[in-house]
Amino acid sequence: MTKEPQVAPDTQEVLEKYDKDSATRKFDKKSIVWIVTVVSVLYSLFHVYMVFNPMPALQQRAVHVAVGLALVYMLYPVFKKQDRGKLPVYDWILAALSLATAGYIILEYQAIVVERGGIPNTVDIIMAILTVVLILEAARRVTGIILPILALVFLLYPFISHLGFMPNMMMTRPFDLGDIFGQLYLKTEGLYSTAIGASVNFIFLFILFGAFLQKSGMGQFFNDLAMALAGANKGGPAKVAVVSSGFMGSINGAAVANVVSTGAFTIPLMKKVGYNKNFAGAVEASASVGGQILPPIMGASAFIMAETTGINYGTIALAALIPAVLYYFAVIMQVHYRAGKRNLQGIPRADLPKVKAVMLERGHLLIPIIGLIVMLYMNFPIPRAAIYTLLLTVVIATMRKTTRMSVKEIFEAMAVGAQQALSVMIACAVVGIIIGVVSLTSFGAVMTSAIASLGAGSLFLTLFFTMIASMILGMGLPSIPAYIITATMAAPALAEFGIPILLAHMFVFYFGIFANVTPPVALAAFAGAGVSGGNPMTTGFQALKLSIAGFLIPFLFIYEPALLLVDTEGLMTNAREYPLAGFMDVAIVVATTLIGLLALSAGLEGFFKTHINVIFRAVLILTALLLIVPETYTDIIGVGVAILILAMNYVKWKKTEQVA
Repeated sequence: MTKEPQVAPDTQEVLEKYDKDSATRKFDKKSIVWIVTVVSVLYSLFHVYMVFNPMPALQQRAVHVAVGLALVYMLYPVFKKQDRGKLPVYDWILAALSLATAGYIILEYQAIVVERGGIPNTVDIIMAILTVVLILEAARRVTGIILPILALVFLLYPFISHLGFMPNMMMTRPFDLGDIFGQLYLKTEGLYSTAIGASVNFIFLFILFGAFLQKSGMGQFFNDLAMALAGANKGGPAKVAVVSSGFMGSINGAAVANVVSTGAFTIPLMKKVGYNKNFAGAVEASASVGGQILPPIMGASAFIMAETTGINYGTIALAALIPAVLYYFAVIMQVHYRAGKRNLQGIPRADLPKVKAVMLERGHLLIPIIGLIVMLYMNFPIPRAAIYTLLLTVVIATMRKTTRMSVKEIFEAMAVGAQQALSVMIACAVVGIIIGVVSLTSFGAVMTSAIASLGAGSLFLTLFFTMIASMILGMGLPSIPAYIITATMAAPALAEFGIPILLAHMFVFYFGIFANVTPPVALAAFAGAGVSGGNPMTTGFQALKLSIAGFLIPFLFIYEPALLLVDTEGLMTNAREYPLAGFMDVAIVVATTLIGLLALSAGLEGFFKTHINVIFRAVLILTALLLIVPETYTDIIGVGVAILILAMNYVKWKKTEQVA
């Protein structure tokens, strides 16, 4: 069984074009389908078993990568246009070699760890090179060429870092094959680093959970509920897209796939009520990408951040809450003002589902998510919480015939979940190459020094250059590996200014994610254009405008940590525990940010109750930017000017209404 997201047939081509991990084989022979399905189900069961009976980290991670590689070589053709009905002999061989990479570590584990102490012999080096080659080729098939090229550039560095033509700050001692490939293959600081550890322990399990939710009808529930709540409002379908895509994006963390699957339903509705096709695709893209900053799951990124920083998951999820809500507020306000400017109405209430009916039919599907939140805040181990939630989903789904899963559907969910996890697994493995090189050569310190030098002692400039670095590193990559790379390469630069680790990681996390709606490589926006029939670059810039809050909010919470609900006063940069901020501190920063985002949205769209002239639009945008500056007087000026202009426009509208 190959991975087949539930999208309309006419969107499958779009999905495969922009979400490369969807372009899998569709086998002609049932025997091969059966083999792939069995391997996929066993892969899922392995991860469930490991939660309760873990192997040593190196072995467990090696098996995770090896079986995942074998599935990649069975499911993904060498070239996109290759016949997808057959599985060539060479891919059977590559799948077998993939399994051998873990088999060797399991068989030689005692010798590698105890007898040789991680110092590689000739066979170790050969197996390491084989593993790296298999991972890079698998990544090329699944994610495209960008990530493997990035990894190859990093892999080249230790081979040439001692040569005279290198800049002084990048010079290192010479490294031989044993140094480099021993680091990558025999230690948990390379291919099997924390990136793969997160994939084994968290990401896979939550993708599996998402597959079970989808099988139970959660996607339909979110769509129906959003339609019932917002469909009748002015410009309703766009608001439906924002709400439903935000919820689904938080759970599955797959922005491009979410754009296509949810967009197949919402984009035609947006176009039907009068939204421009470029704007319709952009709304879906900005909402889907934003799901990954939305608690409780954040596309599994919250768990990766917890693993990377050592900060409690509950602290991270709580800190992410207000910025995520503010982001969606800004998107919805732009959508609302666009509808007002063009007098776009909603869907007649008679054509919409009723909230009560939707909740009675599928509302019970919220119970597993509520249960997950409760378990996580009770400090259940995250992997066990994921498994218990998965089991709870199966049990709760039986409450209604429409959501009940048969035994066959349960096995299908396990197979689909395993196959959907492959793209993240392979991306994390490639990121392991980068992490291995960084830890071997201290390249991370070079990157930190470069950013700090460019910043020239200015916090704002350092933040700006960290933003640019994070966006470049995140361009064209899935959000999770993008975050891991930016956290490794860019976040340490912020520590030079005493910025606590939570704020630094949240900062780079935002920009790694929003690179997906930043032209020229705005994959989520391009996918939205593919569904809507719009122009990809125009849709990309529209999505960038809709997502503008996602670029401003990180600067705000660096200067005003109360936006993250934490008090950082007197904390060290490596602090792992954060006290809650005071209520008034939070209330003031949230109030000023809301007014700023309201002004920004009105200025960008040129509408608040009625049309806003060009001068006032520019002033509104400038006053919104003033609120980023961490000074009381700029906040007072910004809020005062914004309220004055919006009030003037309200009076102007009121007079027009009275005349009419």
